[in-house]
Amino acid sequence: MTEQSNYQILLYYKFVNIPDAEQYAADHLAFCKELQLKGRILIADEGINGTVSGTLEQTEQYMRDMHANPLFADMVFKVDPSEGHAFQKIFVRYKKELVTLRYEEPLDPNALSGHRLKPKEFHDYLLRDDVIVLDGRNDYEYDLGHFRNAIRPDVETFKEFPQWIREHMDDFKDKTVLTYCTGGIRCEKLTGVLLNEGFKDVYQLDGGIVTYGKDEEVKGRLFDGKCYVFDERISVPINRTDEDIVVGKCYHCHKPADHYINCGDDTCHRQHIVCEECAESHEGFCSPECQEHEMQRITQG
Repeated sequence: MTEQSNYQILLYYKFVNIPDAEQYAADHLAFCKELQLKGRILIADEGINGTVSGTLEQTEQYMRDMHANPLFADMVFKVDPSEGHAFQKIFVRYKKELVTLRYEEPLDPNALSGHRLKPKEFHDYLLRDDVIVLDGRNDYEYDLGHFRNAIRPDVETFKEFPQWIREHMDDFKDKTVLTYCTGGIRCEKLTGVLLNEGFKDVYQLDGGIVTYGKDEEVKGRLFDGKCYVFDERISVPINRTDEDIVVGKCYHCHKPADHYINCGDDTCHRQHIVCEECAESHEGFCSPECQEHEMQRITQG
């Protein structure tokens, strides 16, 4: 095994009641530091949601220790090989919600959630002409890649979904609705919202897009573009067939592109898709104003 492949990235979550979650978050941070993992982990009274990177030895030990805890004995880890760490630091934080929704009523995914579909089942549903496919992510994630014919949500944050559903989905309450997100956690809550809002036939992609892309039967078919991920990779390929196409468009010239960057202006950091030519000609900035502002900052300080 080469040195470059001696790292792994773990993506995982579980909705489960964690007693004294704030203290558990502090203890878990110390545990991760001891293992020398890097990543981002959120802990709430309702469960855990994390992405971490480390060497094979470190990540395997983390999974063993987590599975030894009765709370997480059956937690599913999605594992990707990596050339190194996908994060620069380790963050473990307590939050009121694993995914910020702020819905009017408390939603427990273990009590109210859409039917789960395995990748092959989800693929077969996608082939039907009587289903509605709703992307459960934010608009900028959709723009980089999405399932074919999926509805693009006009939301920048997850907490906007309930109001958006009321304004744009009311005519589909008698339809079969398929939902999907990156790893599955957002759809656990999103399908609960749909059911609570009067939708009857609601499904979710079990394990999310990343699990769908690893399935050896479907090989990511019907997913166009790349999947946005919240680490230094920014995007990962999903479709492993010859039907894969680029759906993203360059922020500057609107040509097909699938590379996200942050604006080089430290006060902006707008994340935008760029082609190779524009990345070079615009020098990593989203606008001339940002480029000028950054040059002034450097010159003055």
